[in-house]
Amino acid sequence: MGKRRVQQTRQVRQVRRPKPRVAPVAPPATAPQQRRQRERYVQSGGMLQGYSPEFVVRLGYIAGAAAIACLLIMALLLLLLPYGWPVRIVAAVVWVVPIAFGASFIMPGVRLALKDRKLEPKMVQGQLIGASAVSTSLGLGMLMLKTRGGQEQYLVSPEKLVKVPGNQVTVMVSMTPNLRHVRSVGIMGQRLMPRPEPPVPDVVRRLRLLPILTPIVLAAAAIIGTNVVAFLPIHPDLVHALVALVVGAALAGAVYGVSFLFQRRLYRDVQSLMPGALG
Repeated sequence: MGKRRVQQTRQVRQVRRPKPRVAPVAPPATAPQQRRQRERYVQSGGMLQGYSPEFVVRLGYIAGAAAIACLLIMALLLLLLPYGWPVRIVAAVVWVVPIAFGASFIMPGVRLALKDRKLEPKMVQGQLIGASAVSTSLGLGMLMLKTRGGQEQYLVSPEKLVKVPGNQVTVMVSMTPNLRHVRSVGIMGQRLMPRPEPPVPDVVRRLRLLPILTPIVLAAAAIIGTNVVAFLPIHPDLVHALVALVVGAALAGAVYGVSFLFQRRLYRDVQSLMPGALG
């Protein structure tokens, strides 16, 4: 009898290695979402969005005092400048520039802050997409949630983001209706992973300061250029006033052009830091 061959089948057990969980990348906002975010940004106070109503009201008082000081300087130039009325008017009118900047950047936020002080905060609930202790607004971080209305971004003070984890949880946000100032952040769910905080690049720090410094430097350049020329002994008065106006406008235009080019460079540097950017 032939030998019976017993075939033994080897069973290979494949053990799947657990893949590390990668934080989901939020999809880019569509054009309608971006337009809606820009409109909401303007309606929520612009540069003052996310700050507390109390801080915005104090800033409004400071801006009002600065505007009164500018009006007093205008009156002194109109009365005491030892040249004709064309030179006096040009030297005084340039002080309207900081008043105009304050009225356009600060006063809308102050109106919203006064409304928020009389209204109850509203509650927003959504799923956590991401959070960062740094944003483009000075002194504020960013919280991104997925709500029923879509992806929303909120400017939050960094100390309120300390308890936000790195995993997906449900987040409750209490904020003012107009300035969208987040008064409290609540977490619903298990905090499985700590949220890492990467180092803040220098380009982000410069990008936060640029919107604040640009109008200040622009107004200072216009005032210094116009008033320095206004005190020079140039005759006749019409030529004197015209030269002062041209010098002030030229300096202000130069500051605006440099800040515009610098801002474009900063945006390019920020885009190069994003994942998937081409080097």
